[in-house]
Amino acid sequence: MRVRAPARLHFGFLDLHGGLGRRFGSIGLGLDAPGIDLTAARADTLRVTGADAPGLAAECERVRGYAALAARHLGVPETGAFHLAEAIPAHAGFGSGTQLALSVAAALAALHGAPFAPAAFADALDRGNRSGVGLAAFVTGGLIVDGGRDDTDAPPPVIARLAFPEAWRVVLLLDAGRTGVHGPEERRAFRELPRFPAPEAAEICRTVLMQVLPAAVTGDLPRFGAGITDIQRRIGDYFAPHQGGRYASAAVAAALATVEAQGVAGFGQSSWGPTGFALAADAAQAEALVATLRARHPDLTYRIARGRNRGAEIG
Repeated sequence: MRVRAPARLHFGFLDLHGGLGRRFGSIGLGLDAPGIDLTAARADTLRVTGADAPGLAAECERVRGYAALAARHLGVPETGAFHLAEAIPAHAGFGSGTQLALSVAAALAALHGAPFAPAAFADALDRGNRSGVGLAAFVTGGLIVDGGRDDTDAPPPVIARLAFPEAWRVVLLLDAGRTGVHGPEERRAFRELPRFPAPEAAEICRTVLMQVLPAAVTGDLPRFGAGITDIQRRIGDYFAPHQGGRYASAAVAAALATVEAQGVAGFGQSSWGPTGFALAADAAQAEALVATLRARHPDLTYRIARGRNRGAEIG
């Protein structure tokens, strides 16, 4: 049994005000890289191994924890031989926890012939408690908009899912020396931040509905990117007190200033970062941008990804 699951980019929240009964809402994208590559085989006990790569030892411990939670949720034995060949960097803005948890649960369910409903398991884990993009990226991939949380425990509903143009590329700017705000620090940030202004939330929703989504359908990258950048500025400035500025990493911030100077329409930070991103019209444009960034900002790592228009592969 093999599960290959996508990372996700989080482009921003729609409504942090919540005055209409739903709060957060978000727009994001499934990516073809980085990703999770997890295999599982029948065994009498729980065994977890990982490829010899930085960070995978810690991720293997997370596999053990998620296997225990999944076994209880599914009502199956906590057994299986798991091998993690590739993982998504943790606390980097890619939604690694949601993707790894769902991957482990899907593999365990398949091993034991149990039905698996990703939304039910995500809800049981309280993964995606603010954004539904990670869950949707696992299930369907694509460009996703969710409708936020109401006062129930239901996962945020997906209200739009579009195919991301195949030619477009996403340049990822990775700062291995930093992690994004997460855990108790993230919860404290949401408690302490002032209420988001309703007019700002309204403008973000208008931008998503009347600019970003139509531009994705028509393949208009300049309009799409400009809308994403506008959302990023509004959300980044709101979270600045808890992440040290519009962007969590000073090195990424410097590289994104170069991106802006190059005339790139769409750029920003995924979730709490520190990962930054820049949009490109095609592979050649992405490679040229990476060459410029490597020459000027060699302290970062760069990766070119595609949007992934399908969910996790299980089988």
